[in-house]
Amino acid sequence: MKFPPKLWLLIAGWLAITAEMAVAASATVHVGQSGLTYTPSSTNINQGDSVIWTWDGFNHSTTSNTGLWDSGVFNSPHLYTNTFNSAGTFAYHCSFHGLAMSGTVIVTAPNQRPVITLTNPLAGAILAAPANITMRATATDSDGSVANVQFLVGTSSLATVTTPPYAATTNNLAAGTYNLAAIATDNLGAKTTNNLSITVVTPVTPVLSLASLTGGQFRFSYGVNTGLVYFVQSSTNLLNSNWTLLASNPAASNPVVFVDTATTNPATYYRVGRYPNP
Repeated sequence: MKFPPKLWLLIAGWLAITAEMAVAASATVHVGQSGLTYTPSSTNINQGDSVIWTWDGFNHSTTSNTGLWDSGVFNSPHLYTNTFNSAGTFAYHCSFHGLAMSGTVIVTAPNQRPVITLTNPLAGAILAAPANITMRATATDSDGSVANVQFLVGTSSLATVTTPPYAATTNNLAAGTYNLAAIATDNLGAKTTNNLSITVVTPVTPVLSLASLTGGQFRFSYGVNTGLVYFVQSSTNLLNSNWTLLASNPAASNPVVFVDTATTNPATYYRVGRYPNP
């Protein structure tokens, strides 16, 4: 059977509404079933659920001790419903019989998912192969505890750590792009994932070239892997190996052009190196 488009929209909307309504639940409490009692006397529900009181006796009510609801006094048969949108413990009684007939509704807030952040390496980091990487994460749970943190490289599980500090090391990553993930699981089984991507490159050997000296400024260039961190040092005496750091930055382009604006010695030596992976 074919339905017109508008009818399909109505059906889809109805399914969405009923699916949303199905999330909430209700609990039944019998009023006066065995004398001056609520059965059960203590009812446990989740936040957003309802309690339905059904009368089995006469001259009874369900009345909040703090004025949140009051059914009024009724005889069997009668129903009264109250929805609890806040977590907490809610005491109630029969306004006709007083505290001699009392009950409690305990409302539990929904479990909050844990929070996790990958703190190392940084998202988008570029590293030299073979890369040894220590993945580190912080994880907290506002309404419980963190049961464990699982680390993954791609779809492969690297380690599952049950106590902080949360860390795991992967070794000898070849050149390529990798997705790293950390999954925190709380004491009730809720999970949260934080992931990021890094790039591992085959490092080139820096080679100094295109050197020139003009007006007291010495200029040269050197080949690099864009994104890796290099340093430039100078020395006036190779025998003493007295190297002075002149620059240290991630390479923004290839090649890198370096200019020493304070060349005062007749003989100055330069070298370029690459820092190890963080």
